[in-house]
Amino acid sequence: MAQTEQQQAFFTADGDELAPDPVARSWWNPAMIHGRLLGGLAARALEREQAAPGLHFSRLTVDLFRNAPLAPVRVETALVRDGRRILVADALVHGANGLVARATAVLLRSGEQPAAPVPATPAWDAPPPEELWEPREQGWAIWRFDEHNQPLRTGRGTGRRRAWLREALSPFVRAALAADTASPLAHAGAESLDFINADYTLSLSRLPLSDAIGLESSGHLSEDGIAVGHCTLHDTAGPIGFCLTTAVANPGRKG
Repeated sequence: MAQTEQQQAFFTADGDELAPDPVARSWWNPAMIHGRLLGGLAARALEREQAAPGLHFSRLTVDLFRNAPLAPVRVETALVRDGRRILVADALVHGANGLVARATAVLLRSGEQPAAPVPATPAWDAPPPEELWEPREQGWAIWRFDEHNQPLRTGRGTGRRRAWLREALSPFVRAALAADTASPLAHAGAESLDFINADYTLSLSRLPLSDAIGLESSGHLSEDGIAVGHCTLHDTAGPIGFCLTTAVANPGRKG
């Protein structure tokens, strides 16, 4: 998976397998691969093997079945539907412990924009990435701030959360990796993150034009240990889509 802001690869190709670099370690368990990278690997494979001229990646749904050990993984894709205006394809991510994730991509054919205006999500007033602090040494760049544009050193606290992420990958893979961040932004409590991501659905009206992708949490509901939430995605030119995320309580995780 190409390179990050620090020019460090998440994975190294070895035949039909991808060996994880230490920077791919999970926040939850250092012996596991970070869950967001499984969606990124699926997006990468779908883009390489199933993309078609004139078709736009409009939706990516990633189901995270189980943790993947920090060991080589393999991704395979399959065409599900190839129509005049729609293409649907699946990707399966296999880890050392079996099937760990599945993704479904929907590609729609680009065409003429209808003339009738529809009320749309406005651009946010977030400060541009270059005005925020330097990225952490964790393999990718991330900056967080609240709805008042005040910097946050964590994704916690009360109120709506915002973040910029920057990675040197293709626009679609970059968006897929950023989308996983919707879960901690939407579900983190004031003191800790007690929900672990089970799946997310990314919907894009267009691909990002900038390396930096912004997320703004726009909703959270939870009951009996089940949480749902969503975020709006932006690039430096404006809003580009939404991410809906489902998570399950993981009370053993503190911090």
